[in-house]
Amino acid sequence: MTKTIAGRSKALSSQLEKLRRLSQPFFLPIDQANGWQFIWLLISLLFCVGGLVLISLTGLIEIFEKFQPVLTEKYFGGVAKTTENIWTSYWGLIFTGLFITGGFSFFSMRQHLKSRRWLHWILLGIIVLMLLTVNGINAGIGFIARDLTNALVAKQEEGFYRILIIYACCFVVALPIRVSQIFFTLKLGIIWREWLSISLISDYMSNKAYYILNPNDEQATDVDNPDQRITDDTRAFTGQSLQFTLGIFDALLTFSLNIIILWTISTTLTLSLFGYAAFATAVLVIAGRNLVRIDFDQLRYEADFRYGLVHVRDNAESIAFYSGEEPEIIETERRLGEVVRNFNLLIIWRVLIDVMRRSIGYAGNFFPYLVMAVPYFKGEIDYGGFIQANFAFGMVEGSLFFVVNQIEELAKFTAGISRLEGFQSTIEHLNFKEGQNNQVITSSEESILINNADLYPPGSQKAIIKDLSISVEKSDRLLVVGPSGCGKTSLLRMISGLWMPLKGTIKRPEVGELLFIPQKPYMLLGSLREQLCYPTEEDRFSDDQLRSVLEEVYLDSLIERYPDLDVKQDWPRILSLGEQQRLAFGRLLLNSPRFAVLDEATSALDVKTEKHLYELLKKRDLAVISVGHRPTLIEFHSSVLELVGNGNWRLLPTESYDFEKS
Repeated sequence: MTKTIAGRSKALSSQLEKLRRLSQPFFLPIDQANGWQFIWLLISLLFCVGGLVLISLTGLIEIFEKFQPVLTEKYFGGVAKTTENIWTSYWGLIFTGLFITGGFSFFSMRQHLKSRRWLHWILLGIIVLMLLTVNGINAGIGFIARDLTNALVAKQEEGFYRILIIYACCFVVALPIRVSQIFFTLKLGIIWREWLSISLISDYMSNKAYYILNPNDEQATDVDNPDQRITDDTRAFTGQSLQFTLGIFDALLTFSLNIIILWTISTTLTLSLFGYAAFATAVLVIAGRNLVRIDFDQLRYEADFRYGLVHVRDNAESIAFYSGEEPEIIETERRLGEVVRNFNLLIIWRVLIDVMRRSIGYAGNFFPYLVMAVPYFKGEIDYGGFIQANFAFGMVEGSLFFVVNQIEELAKFTAGISRLEGFQSTIEHLNFKEGQNNQVITSSEESILINNADLYPPGSQKAIIKDLSISVEKSDRLLVVGPSGCGKTSLLRMISGLWMPLKGTIKRPEVGELLFIPQKPYMLLGSLREQLCYPTEEDRFSDDQLRSVLEEVYLDSLIERYPDLDVKQDWPRILSLGEQQRLAFGRLLLNSPRFAVLDEATSALDVKTEKHLYELLKKRDLAVISVGHRPTLIEFHSSVLELVGNGNWRLLPTESYDFEKS
């Protein structure tokens, strides 16, 4: 039993730490402030807002008493008396001390609120201020409801309509405040989502983390579907975080303002409510633990299903050529089956929890009647007091049952935290690891140097290249050949910095001085201009330069078809593989790096066009490393690196290499 409690406590602590790692950086730098400081600032925010409300309310009452004393006495006498009692008792000193403490806490941490974090706190403070105002109005409505009921029972027509006007004024005042609260909550939510998404995207795109992660491995639950983590999970997390945080603030304020009222009316009813709420909350929280796991799986299966459909869309032409509709249907239905199977399990648990929650809710309706009936029939309270007790009971019950009422959303929120924080931790770990690994690779603008390098595929114990030592100087042209699967592309990955050698050192040019062109060139989502300039800024080149390059790589027809270089099309579908390869060479000519790495970059071109393109590179005096199988490539290179398999290799001048004998 002790181990079980300790395990649950550890799991809760772990989940809270995940929540802190995701939420705190938006408000406070996580490397400069700990979790307790973050929690203290949240509490200090309540102190500041509460103090401002009390000061503002006191000031308004003073103004009303000065200019409309009759109106104040008639409608706000209770409020004026309450504020006067606060300032003339020790409560005034307590509230003043809390307000000063809260303000000083923010002042002392002002250095941590840079980078616009102060704006985030101000928006949150405005929202809490509105919550406090609305809760104050709700507490007053309880008294109004009591007086209104008593006036109705006593048939005091004049008093009834006077109180009714006050009642209506409360709603008129509360409505714009509540609407404004919704606006500011949504505004803070979108600011938070943008900030968190940019942070995740930055980490995801740093140190090739997006490449190292395997988004298609359905067993790797910590890193599956990065697109969903950055889009759906981020949106859900920021929205639900604000919903629960403000919900907790709202519940605390509601509880604080109504518990005293309920206690003064009936101590028995108050104590009964506490016991009933504790029991019901414990039952539902324990039952809801299974929802977290099931919701986690549902998010994953939904993302896998969506990814499968995106995969079909991205490979529509290939599937059509193969007439592979049947296998795609089978695979898509399999993914859908996982979604449906898990959702059926989710339905069962949601129904069970909803039955328990509704049963508890219905039972709560009877408590005020059971407890308050006796004093009412004895004449100890009037009917208005009975109504006020029922109203206060409902408000306190709602605050105590906040977790119970949000149990399903809380399960989704908890599952989302695990997915998003798992993704965040993974890419941060990869960035840290790759940052250390990158110390192995130093930059050199003059050459590519590989010294005694042993290369292993990630997760493999079998070397594909052993003790490799080569040098590619400026204007050198190296052809890499060998049978399929011997490690030619793996060598290019090592040169480009995507894979690290287990042993040895590499020196390569700085970013921008080495450009890689794969067999199937990357076509980004954008215009023809963006395709050509990638990855350089578009404004570096004029339209005439772009058209000239297209002509050089034999894409004159593309200029005729799309005279507007800003036109956006589905380029991978519209352009043939040969056109894409020529476009990639145009991109290479525009970027003019010192070194070009070509992985069968002319495999879809005829020999004449291939020769023309390599001659263009020779004119630019670029150092070239090519992977290829065609004997015609040898005339454009000065040396040949042959990978013969099992990690072995040999380096020869082109004059000594014979394609036919190899």
